[in-house]
This record gives sequence, structure tokens and C-alpha cells, in this order.
Amino acid sequence: QVQLVESGGGLVQAGDSLRLSCAASGRTFSSYAMGWFRQAPGKERMFVAAISRSGSVTFTTASLKGRFAISRDNAKNTVYLQMNSLKSEDTAVYYCAAGAYSGSASTYNYWGPGTQVTVSS
Repeated sequence: QVQLVESGGGLVQAGDSLRLSCAASGRTFSSYAMGWFRQAPGKERMFVAAISRSGSVTFTTASLKGRFAISRDNAKNTVYLQMNSLKSEDTAVYYCAAGAYSGSASTYNYWGPGTQVTVSS
């Protein structure tokens, strides 16, 4: 089993950048692909980005590509989400997840509690 805790969220202004972190503990971090998802108020949870176990392969959803980037440091048991040029529509709770590499939430077995990102315009 793996435990995940996100950090780095907060209140920022439109155009700002923010980097989210997700620290993992428990079973071997590098055994899992990692993903970031987000859920805005009144909306379904949405896939943001995924990264393979080694970090050599990444995938970011098309609508966020160019502004968001996922990375990981297996030595630190941490996955990151770099978010640039933030917009008000990026306001959401952001979750990290561990599981199989995909864009579907159903393939991720472990989830963090989430971190709130609020972008003011």
C-alpha cells in the first residue's frame, strides 16, 4: 500500500505559476505510475497528467499541454505538477494518484486527500 499527501496549493492570481508536490510513503514509490487529477466545484473529476514509473514517459491532457507539466523524483518519493499561466478555470481541488499509467481514474488504486488551488482573476 502507498500513502499520498499533496501540498503546494493555495490562492494565486491569474497568470501566476504554482508547483504542486505529492509525497508518497509505504510501498516502493517507483513501482507505480503516478497521475494528477482535478475536480472543480460541481464538475466531474478530470484527468490532468500522468507519468510512468521511471519518469521517462509523460502525458498531459490536450487542453492543458503547454501550461502544465508532470515530473517525478523517485529518490524523494515525490511527484510534481508544474502549473504555469494559471487561469481562473484552473481553480479546483488537485489530487495525485498511484496506479497504472493511464488517463483513467479507474486504473489508480491510491489517492491523496487533495490540495485546493484557487486562481483569482
